[in-house]
Amino acid sequence: MIVLGIETSCDETAAAVVTAGREIRSNLVLSQLDEHRPFGGVVPEIAARSHLDHLDGLIREAMEQAGIDFDDLDGVAATAGPGLIGGVFVGVMTAKAIAAARRLPFLAINHLEGHALTVRLTDGLDFPYLLLLVSGGHCQLVAVEEVGCYRRLGGTVDDAVGEAFDKTAKLLGLPYPGGPAVEAAAKQGDPARFNLPRPMLGRANLDFSFSGLKTAVRHLVAEVAATDAPKAALDRQTVADLAASFQAAVADVLADRCQRALAIFRQSYGQSGPLVVAGGVAANQMLRQRLAETAATGGSCLLAPPPALCTDNAAMIAWAGAERLNRGLSDPLDFAPKPRWPLESLATAEGRAQQTNPKGVAVL
Repeated sequence: MIVLGIETSCDETAAAVVTAGREIRSNLVLSQLDEHRPFGGVVPEIAARSHLDHLDGLIREAMEQAGIDFDDLDGVAATAGPGLIGGVFVGVMTAKAIAAARRLPFLAINHLEGHALTVRLTDGLDFPYLLLLVSGGHCQLVAVEEVGCYRRLGGTVDDAVGEAFDKTAKLLGLPYPGGPAVEAAAKQGDPARFNLPRPMLGRANLDFSFSGLKTAVRHLVAEVAATDAPKAALDRQTVADLAASFQAAVADVLADRCQRALAIFRQSYGQSGPLVVAGGVAANQMLRQRLAETAATGGSCLLAPPPALCTDNAAMIAWAGAERLNRGLSDPLDFAPKPRWPLESLATAEGRAQQTNPKGVAVL
C-alpha cells in the first residue's frame, strides 16, 4: 500500500510518499522561514499563498523521488486541521482533486494524529502508549489507545510550550524561529543564574501552564536591562543565561508532569510502556535528554522520532493515512477542513465525518 501525504497546516509546504510497510519513499519539506522572518512570526495570508505557489511542484518532485506515478497510489492523505485554515484549504483541495481524478480514497488527517502516530512509523510501537505532544500550538499528555482513539490526560491551560519558546526568543532579541534560537543560546548559558518559576510543578493533575514563566522572563529582561530598550541593552552572556534558565524551567515542568503521567498510565492500563514525545519542541535535544532521564527513573524509556519527523512534515500525514486505510477508513470529498480539531474528538461522529466505502474509493 502506497500513500501520498500532503502537509500545509502552517508555514511548511510538504509532500511525501510512504508505504504501509513503514518505508518512507520520499519526504520533502519546503520552508517559508525567509518569507515570515521579517514579521517575527507566521503571517497566515503569506503562508497560504506560498502553499498555493509551491505545492503542485513539490508533489511532482516527491512522486519522482519515490519512483512512482499516480497510478501506483492507493490513497491520498492531507492535513485537514487543526491549523491556519487558508493553508489547510490549499492542501485539502489539492488532495481531493487528485483523489477525484484518480478515483482514490481521500484521507482527511488530523495534524495532531500525524504526530501521535509517527512513532509507529519509526519504531513500530504497539498500542497503547503515553504521548507528550509538544509544539508551537499544543502541549498535552495523551494516552494513545488506537488509531482514532485518544484519551487526553492533561494539557496547557494557557500558552503551549512552543509558543513560550517563541515569545521568550522575541523578548531576548533572538531571531525567528524562536525555539531553535533559544536552544542554541542556552548552550552557552548558566541555567542557575536566574530563578524562574515552575508553574504547575507538583500539582495532582496533569495540566501545564507557561504564561507565567513567559511573563517572568519579560520582567527579568526589564530588570536586567540598563535602558528603556531592553533587547539592545542585554549582553550576549545575559541572553544566554536567560535562555538557559528558561529552558531549564521548561524541562523541570515537563519532567514533573511526565513522571506523574507515567504512574497514572501504568495504573490505568496495567503496563509501563515507553514515554513517547512528538511535535516540533521534541526536536530540542536538552529536553529529550531530560525526558529520557525521567522515563528511566520511572522504569520506562523514551521514544522520539528523529528531529526531521518531529517538526511538520508530510511523511507523518501519509503514515496516518496508511494506518486509516489499513482499517478500511476513508473520508468523503465534502469533508470540511477544521481550524480547530481536538485529537480526542476523533472517536466521535461529531468530531469526524468518516465514510467507509466498499471499494475504498472516495466519491463525489
